[in-house]
Amino acid sequence: MTQISPFRYFKTSPEVIRLAVMMYVRFPLSLRNVEDLLHERGIDISHETIRYWWNRFGPMFASNIRRKRVQRLRSYSNWQWHLDEMYVKINGEIHYLWRAVDHEGEVLDSVVTKRRDKRAALKLLRKLLRRFGEPETIVTDKLKSYRAALRELGVTGHETDGRWINNRAENSHLPLRRRERAMQRFRQMRSLQKFANIHGSIHNHFNQERHLYSRQNFKQNRTAALAEWRQLCAG
Repeated sequence: MTQISPFRYFKTSPEVIRLAVMMYVRFPLSLRNVEDLLHERGIDISHETIRYWWNRFGPMFASNIRRKRVQRLRSYSNWQWHLDEMYVKINGEIHYLWRAVDHEGEVLDSVVTKRRDKRAALKLLRKLLRRFGEPETIVTDKLKSYRAALRELGVTGHETDGRWINNRAENSHLPLRRRERAMQRFRQMRSLQKFANIHGSIHNHFNQERHLYSRQNFKQNRTAALAEWRQLCAG
């Protein structure tokens, strides 16, 4: 059965839509920055159109990426998880974005909550265990909520903590922090959760760990990632 293209009712080409969504989510650019960059390429669209595109197609692209990567991650990312939470201000109130990454910085999942307690930790851990299974090691930042949540789930003997050993999770917050500043903070929990999910998937797709191997291999992997991106949701 032929797959129906999600772009069928849009006059703009899918290539332009993918490019606009990638530029906005992947890089610390505002909607008006993306509008200006596209204008330099001869593409005249409004920043509100770009807002509509990332809201409409961002979840589709993220879901497509996750579906293609989840089978590999189930066997690869269960060696070590790094769990951490970052505070985010929404309308002047402190909220918490709980995030999990694996030993190579692959974003596994994220959850937005109002509190920093066992119930919030359970919400994140249940999603992780359901999707990826039980890991060999779980690295935390000594927050007692993790230990209490793991004890309730019956996952014991995996947790480890200590000074500096959770830097992998701390560093993984930086791209999202840059996006937060570009977007002049978030307005709703729902919009933060949506953007964090989309941003995590797109960051995984283009994160090439360029410092780990030669320039030639990096260029090949980057070209392959870009080619795969251009085929997302192709009808």
